[in-house]
Amino acid sequence: MIDRKIIHSIVDGYDLTKAKIGVVGSHSALDTCDGAVEEGFRTLAVCQPGRDSAYSRYFKAFRDKDGKVYRGMVDEVMMLDKYSEILKKENMDALKKDNILFVPNRSFTSYCSIDAVEDDFAVPLVGSRNMLRSEDRGGEHDYYWLLEKAGMPFPRKITDPQDIDSLSIIKLHHAKKKLERGFFTASSYEEYVEKSEQLIKQGVIDRETLQTARMEEYIIGPVFNLDFFYSPLETLGEKVELIGVDWRFESSLDGHVRLPAPQQMTLNESQKVPEYTVCGHNSATLRESLLENAFKLAEKYVAAANEYYSPGIIGPFCLQTCVDKDLNFYIYDVAPRIGGGTNVHMNVGHAYGNALWRTNMSTGRRLAMEIRRAIEDDRVKEIVT
Repeated sequence: MIDRKIIHSIVDGYDLTKAKIGVVGSHSALDTCDGAVEEGFRTLAVCQPGRDSAYSRYFKAFRDKDGKVYRGMVDEVMMLDKYSEILKKENMDALKKDNILFVPNRSFTSYCSIDAVEDDFAVPLVGSRNMLRSEDRGGEHDYYWLLEKAGMPFPRKITDPQDIDSLSIIKLHHAKKKLERGFFTASSYEEYVEKSEQLIKQGVIDRETLQTARMEEYIIGPVFNLDFFYSPLETLGEKVELIGVDWRFESSLDGHVRLPAPQQMTLNESQKVPEYTVCGHNSATLRESLLENAFKLAEKYVAAANEYYSPGIIGPFCLQTCVDKDLNFYIYDVAPRIGGGTNVHMNVGHAYGNALWRTNMSTGRRLAMEIRRAIEDDRVKEIVT
């Protein structure tokens, strides 16, 4: 892990009056850049050919003679042959010369090795560099380990597929789509064997990855991704904030559930097992009686992160939950950085963030507001790692 003192020394060399916010052009970059523009920052997206048009063309920022943005939100694009080339010394030097404060998202840690992110990416990250590895299921200290340490609820783990005796979900990476899922469900060992063989045959999963898949009880209930923010700078209000809630559209799962049962029964072998590829999000709220427990979850996570991953969580994080028939939360995934669904809040904000801050407040804008406050109060070193 890069010594935090090294990052602090880099910040010492920045002209923070010209600080820009940088991000890999994917995942939640539009929300990050939109929020930055709202708070008066210039923005930079790191892109690769074939994945750049949203940032280099369609949401490109245009400013008037006074520097005010009147269209778009991405000021500059750093075009690289591959995202991972951001780790080259000349590219990191260019980011530092440009006074970039870099916001990590899931694409950053997927296209660049986590080892390189921790040890080699010598650019100030806004957030918790040492917590990014916890997102990878199966690691020694992954988020399940942290949830257990914190005494937080998560679905019952199944260690042997022969022990499957109720509806369960098998979590593993897609064999061909680098960032996507090869998830499937099974309610018995026989169904597990049948479905896994089908998916292996179709190239959705591979046998080697299946051996290390996470298997757990399937929680029957709605999905709520709780988009929280933790501010180490806050002195008056609560440091934990609920900015918004989102839920996912998943292909081809959502297509399956829209079919009447008789049509589902006619699907052929290549169609009958749904995939869980996230392709969009929508906004949601919780009934108010559930908010108390939602905040308790966030507070427990923050406390555990502070104890086991000092300096703990900084800025945005997302607790991905299911709610069962008795209104109990179960956490099935954790993002220790900006969540994947926050674009649904950009510009318009979300009911909770807007009500809290009395203006349109998305996760991207809340992040930029924290950066601006840190610069004004000479506290940037407290929010970077």
